[in-house]
Amino acid sequence: MPKTQPQCPMESILRLLMGPWTTNIIWVLSDQGPQRFGALKRSVPGISTRMLTERLRMLQGAGVIWREQAETIPPAVTYGLTPRGDDLRTVLDAFGEIANRWEAEGVFDDNALGVG
Repeated sequence: MPKTQPQCPMESILRLLMGPWTTNIIWVLSDQGPQRFGALKRSVPGISTRMLTERLRMLQGAGVIWREQAETIPPAVTYGLTPRGDDLRTVLDAFGEIANRWEAEGVFDDNALGVG
């Protein structure tokens, strides 16, 4: 079954952001600047090497991050945000402010989410 094209222009960007670990990776690169693969993996606790590699490739393909490989042994690979990635920083900062406010209001407690 072929994938349908999004009807709303925001749907594509939301699909990109809602992938597993994606916002965590963007946030770390935004907050801490360019990172080598190992440092980035340590900054996103719980992510597997395979998932981090997959997410980084996807974000690079979308033009959100850049990848630079130094000609060393072993190769030193560094990742950082592109201008497109910096655009997302503003959006994620706004989401963060809303999340902090909602958390203070108790929106995320188990009863409010219907989890308890």
